Amino acid sequence: MAVHQVLTANIASITDLKRDPMGTVKEGAAESGAIAILNSNEPAFYCLPPQTFQYFQKLQRMAKANQ
Repeated sequence: MAVHQVLTANIASITDLKRDPMGTVKEGAAESGAIAILNSNEPAFYCLPPQTFQYFQKLQRMAKANQ
């Protein structure tokens, strides 16, 4: 049995996301800014609200500028 690391406390299944995309993202991302979407109990991808994505882009630009 493989163990997969999930990098956020907020998780939802791909089924939840299909059933109510905006509700799933709003509910999950409200606490930590990210929600892990699981497919067959494995992280498939992470959903981020626009503000969090912009923050990560800014961090990436800053890291590149400091290289």
